[in-house]
Amino acid sequence: MASVYLAVAGLSALLLTAGPVAAHDTDHAAHRPELALPATELFDYTPPEPGSYALSVLAEAADGVTLDETGTERRLHDLMAGKITVLSFIYTRCGDVCPLGTMLLGDLQAITAQDPAIRDRVRLITLSFDPEYDTPAVMAEQAKSLRTDKGSDWQFLTTRNADAIRPILKAYDQQVMAKTDRNDPSGPLAHQLRVYLIDEDRHVRNIYSLEFLDPRLVMTDIRTVLMR
Repeated sequence: MASVYLAVAGLSALLLTAGPVAAHDTDHAAHRPELALPATELFDYTPPEPGSYALSVLAEAADGVTLDETGTERRLHDLMAGKITVLSFIYTRCGDVCPLGTMLLGDLQAITAQDPAIRDRVRLITLSFDPEYDTPAVMAEQAKSLRTDKGSDWQFLTTRNADAIRPILKAYDQQVMAKTDRNDPSGPLAHQLRVYLIDEDRHVRNIYSLEFLDPRLVMTDIRTVLMR
């Protein structure tokens, strides 16, 4: 399965000419919801037309037991059932890629609010791999600062402990390592941002690094998957 996750599906692989991603900007459009397509500030290209390319099945999306913002157990497969899912792995102490990646997902949620037919078929899931710090209460605060009630449902999850998140990370080939310097200002954990597009049948259809996480492209991929 790990080798499968090295692939980048569909036309996304052709978009390496996209403009460079800007440095973290805490005043970006995640805090200015009136901007409908803020990704144009970060990605300098025109996304393809939905359905003008194909997104193959890369792998089966793995299951796992998580905790929602209230501490209630939620299985990933139950949350994915019948929804196009955009799954991301982050930790809230991150001072590196997580803030910008999560901000872009906030932009995606704002875009889904423009089309109710799409909005109700999509779910965003942000799952922490730092359960020691990211308790359900911490994830609830994260949700409060980022989520709106107009776009697609956005779940902010954690797990009961490290033993619970470890097999999920392995299944999705999401590598996380403790840094030697636990006081590193960018956070105590090293990782790459990976965001997974999962179809209604729980198949992984695309994997985005930060460089590809253009909310407009993700929405185009979602529309393409729904055209099957």
